[in-house]
Amino acid sequence: MKRYQKLLLSAAMLVPLVCGGARAEIVVGFITGLSGPVSSIGIPNAKGLQAGLEYQGEIDGEKIRIIQLDDTSDPSISTRNARKLVEQDQVDFLIGTSGAPQTVAMAVTAVELQVPMIAISPISPVAPGKDGPWVAQVPQPTSLLVQGIVDHMKASNVKTVAFIGFSDAFGDLMYNSLVQAAGAANIKVVADERYGRADTSVTAQVLRAVSTRPDAVMIGGTGTSGALPVLALKDRAYKGAVYGNHGMISTDFLRIAGSAANGIICPTGPVTVAEQLPESNPIRSVALAYRAAYEKVNGAPPSDGFSAYGFDGWIAFVDAAKRAKASGAQPRTPEFRKALREAIFNTREFVGTQGIYNFKPDNLNWVDERARVLIRIEDGKWKLLPPL
Repeated sequence: MKRYQKLLLSAAMLVPLVCGGARAEIVVGFITGLSGPVSSIGIPNAKGLQAGLEYQGEIDGEKIRIIQLDDTSDPSISTRNARKLVEQDQVDFLIGTSGAPQTVAMAVTAVELQVPMIAISPISPVAPGKDGPWVAQVPQPTSLLVQGIVDHMKASNVKTVAFIGFSDAFGDLMYNSLVQAAGAANIKVVADERYGRADTSVTAQVLRAVSTRPDAVMIGGTGTSGALPVLALKDRAYKGAVYGNHGMISTDFLRIAGSAANGIICPTGPVTVAEQLPESNPIRSVALAYRAAYEKVNGAPPSDGFSAYGFDGWIAFVDAAKRAKASGAQPRTPEFRKALREAIFNTREFVGTQGIYNFKPDNLNWVDERARVLIRIEDGKWKLLPPL
């Protein structure tokens, strides 16, 4: 973990100090969970941002300085780090963090201090400041992803579904999205079972869920912790369909779940199966370029669904920062932050690895169905399913 932190910090050291006559440098504050229970997401996030830096590390010939901090998967530290980056380090922009509770804490601080931010974990919309929104996000809305699952359930004649997920903001997002989409599809949600990210057993929750005899089970856990219900369902010889989520697209999940993961259907971003996308899909070329940059800086190809969010957050920022600089505002000033915020929320049809982004102040649907595919896990690999 320290290796990736040093990689990013060493990149910052390459940028010359601002001196008389030189233009002010753009400084970005990046928070992620390099330790703690969400590190299985936070470490890939950091690797993805490093790939973004390799792919696009300067604006008009000037490098961008990055200050990276580890929030140890603790929302209170996410808040403290964000405040430090803004008040002490005077960053122009924030990117982060891993985990919904941590990202919400960071986003609330960004709004309070009026610093533009791109969130790389899915969260509910954060209340805007008096001048409008300050926080955009690259992960697909949970409702968009879950709608793909429910569409598949309906096509498969599923009538009842049980939910087993985290007892936190992410679990709430998944469950609420399921209830809304399932209700519209006349599918009954018959159980809502929760567990903590640090729990080591979900046997009781699975027993209660299975006792309702659901046609399908949807899992609202991520990373290695997301494997617990999968293993418990196999132990109980559950024969119904199992649906996962984008947070289970990782080698850590596959390693822990093993053969029990076979057949699970998950919604995810197109980057997961980039080479399986048709040539006509504009996301394909960007996703393949991300993979090349990732392998160059990390020594191996990506094998998760989280690093691409760090990459997309970075390249979306760079695209907006180019337009903000054209306004004439100088970095490290409130005027530049406002110009950068305006540029972000005027982003139109920007192609990333996870989708095509349209950040609009009055539109929470910043991506559409182009940002979602369904995959089936087969023998430790992800297979693209054909459109319904």
